[in-house]
Amino acid sequence: MAGRIPVVVNGATGKMGREIIKAVSQSPDMNLIGALAKNPKYLGEDIGEVIGCGALEVPVTNEYESMMAMLSQEKELGVVVDVTHPDAVYNNVRSAIAYGVRPVVGTTGLSAGQIQELAEFADKASTGCLIVPNFSIGVVLMQQAAIQASQYFDHVEIIELHHNQKADAPSGTAVQTAQMLAELGKTYNEPLVHETEKITGARGAQAEEGIRIHSIRLPGLVAHQEIIFGAAGQIYTLRHDATDRTCYMPGVLLSIRKVISLKSLVYGLEKII
Repeated sequence: MAGRIPVVVNGATGKMGREIIKAVSQSPDMNLIGALAKNPKYLGEDIGEVIGCGALEVPVTNEYESMMAMLSQEKELGVVVDVTHPDAVYNNVRSAIAYGVRPVVGTTGLSAGQIQELAEFADKASTGCLIVPNFSIGVVLMQQAAIQASQYFDHVEIIELHHNQKADAPSGTAVQTAQMLAELGKTYNEPLVHETEKITGARGAQAEEGIRIHSIRLPGLVAHQEIIFGAAGQIYTLRHDATDRTCYMPGVLLSIRKVISLKSLVYGLEKII
């Protein structure tokens, strides 16, 4: 076990959590030592048996503080991967940092103020923390292409489509994309007419610098995003489709490996690639 990164997965029995358990348990440089979940029907069960990949000798628990305390006592720096719920993630991350555990946060829904507070807390503790709205390398490439396109287009809207069990809207990826475009020093979508919404919200949510975000929630979807640029006589559409959550695993494993060398909070997968 020496030299391997000790990892706890919080939200282990959810859709993302199950994939992360598989990926971590199969990584030779990582040691899965904990699986946290709230669903009472899984408590005490072997997480490997729960997700169908064979016994891993890691029982499911809901004892978060105890798990952070145990992780903090490991010889190697410990990492907790959080894929839980927007209502719980702030306290989870703050508690992990307090124990000296490095959080990798895939849960979205944190406000800008909460992220700033966590960044200040991580700085004081000199503890690395990664908040990653989307672990897909393809999404990073899509966002980089959008930044390039923004030099030539003044009109853009974002559509994000997710399964109907997603708790927050807009998605963290859509919010991050809008922030990236807004930080480029220009305002988009200058209105040509006075718009009236006959039904509130028909034009979507308005992010910074005039960027509109539209959220769709339907069963059958996984995670999808379009960035649509428009100009006279042309439309330029960038789209990313996640059809299986395995596409996130290279980004998750990279984040686990990178966060242990950080001394502060970093936001976005693109910062560590």
